Amino acid sequence: MFNLFGKKPTVQEQQRETDKALRKVGRDIERDRRGLEREEKKLELEIKKLAKEGDHEGCKILAKQLVQLRKQKTRTYAASSKVQSIGVSNKAMGANMKLANAMSTTAKTMQDMNRIMKPEQVAADMRAFGQASMKMDMTDEMINETLDDMLTESGDEEEQDQVMQKVLDEIGIEISGKMATAPSAHKGKLGESSKAELPTDEEIEAQLAKLKS
Repeated sequence: MFNLFGKKPTVQEQQRETDKALRKVGRDIERDRRGLEREEKKLELEIKKLAKEGDHEGCKILAKQLVQLRKQKTRTYAASSKVQSIGVSNKAMGANMKLANAMSTTAKTMQDMNRIMKPEQVAADMRAFGQASMKMDMTDEMINETLDDMLTESGDEEEQDQVMQKVLDEIGIEISGKMATAPSAHKGKLGESSKAELPTDEEIEAQLAKLKS
């Protein structure tokens, strides 16, 4: 069996052709049954006519024909039921084929993804990422602590008090009573005492080099 292009039809094409043929058979059976029903009515009328005329022999002959006709009509109902059952099975087979194809495609896709992604490598990469991220966090924390230690000197607290006092003086707020116990600020320009004690750029770079080693 080949299609119009001379190629062997696919399973889906065969399923559609089968479904089409079954529908045609069903229509033919229905048409035959309607014809038998018309013949049945004619025979019934003819039998009644012969009975009125007293033709008993003719009634017997026609009665036999009527019995055979009714048996044939019963067969058409059985045939229609069988065709419908085959049609349902055909549709179910088509649905199963679609499901099987979908599962096959999904399985192939999963296999391709597993081959590309390599689960073991992905897991290893995730572990390496976690370790690198943790190491980065620890390094960042160590650098921050070191910089804090380098930049925090004993005079910072006094310098902070001096800056706060200057700001409060500028906005006209007096806190002489509250600041009675605070250490006295260094004389001179703001920041002179702390600038002399800050580490140089060379010292900071040396400390960072130690952390990287």
